[in-house]
Amino acid sequence: MTPIDLNADLGEGFGRWRLTDDEQLLSVVTSANVACGFHAGDAATMRRVCELAAERGVRIGAQVSYRDLAGFGRRAMDVPPDELAAEVAYQIGALEVFARAAGSRVSYVKPHGALYNRVVHDEEQAAAVVDGVLLAGADLPVLGLPSSRFLKIAEGAGLPVVPEAFADRAYTEEGTLVPRTQEGAVITEAEAVVERSLGLARSGVVTSRSGERVHVRARSLCLHGDTPGAVELARRVRARLESAGVPVRAFA
Repeated sequence: MTPIDLNADLGEGFGRWRLTDDEQLLSVVTSANVACGFHAGDAATMRRVCELAAERGVRIGAQVSYRDLAGFGRRAMDVPPDELAAEVAYQIGALEVFARAAGSRVSYVKPHGALYNRVVHDEEQAAAVVDGVLLAGADLPVLGLPSSRFLKIAEGAGLPVVPEAFADRAYTEEGTLVPRTQEGAVITEAEAVVERSLGLARSGVVTSRSGERVHVRARSLCLHGDTPGAVELARRVRARLESAGVPVRAFA
């Protein structure tokens, strides 16, 4: 059976404020999407999460975002391509310092929030993110929605691409995520999330909001760390996958 990676958004705090239980989640996931200071995170937080991830053998990924601390990176923004590419490279470089200090490295890149959704369809913004990854000086794998413009442009630029899926998010019939502003966009019933995780890992199929079966072939499964009960839910998902014989390991 094809292995599945479990990734989670971590380091999403700032100063004294912490949103995610990084230490506990790092005992479950195989890849850590670390906030790089633009939507959340700061230098001390990035350093701490990198050290914890390195200790546990969890891969470190740069979760790059629009510069939007107040809006948690979830507000639509129009950033010139050259500026966006520079800011993506800046975020990757900042995290690389702490990853290497911890004896690890940045192993992949994943956009966050509004940027993640924008690059599904926006070719110019998608190309700018790819340019930013290349500017950072490495052929890093990138995570994104299957069939997105982002993954297609990244693949064309020679970057390894990793399609991912979300067990706790509602899907449209086109295989895109239902916007968080719409009712039912986030699935909160734990057992439903667990079973959707297994379905995605085994068959690459998820039921859309309208009840249609949607094919979402993914190599990585995202478990959001900022939802209530995130740690226990992540443990249940991993236990269910492993009990069903699905290998759980990092893609990078």
